[in-house]
Amino acid sequence: MSSSCKGLLAALKDCVLNSDCVIKNGHLPSECLKDHIDELPEACQSLRKATFECKRGMLDMRKRFRGNIVGSRFEYENEPDIEKTPSS
Repeated sequence: MSSSCKGLLAALKDCVLNSDCVIKNGHLPSECLKDHIDELPEACQSLRKATFECKRGMLDMRKRFRGNIVGSRFEYENEPDIEKTPSS
């Protein structure tokens, strides 16, 4: 795989591994991506689509001249959980 899609693929893996589909429901990450897409957060669904577009762009002859820009500089940052502070 081209290095341009590696960032998106790594981000998708991190997102799926940290999703409720894997952690709470106990599904395998591959099952979540194939059969339980609606249980994934919106960020993971967007990363899945972007990864598909990046791989598709590698095969498009028109983009070979310009380069595959879709995922060339992408990094996934997990959103921190908002901790509730006890009210006194």
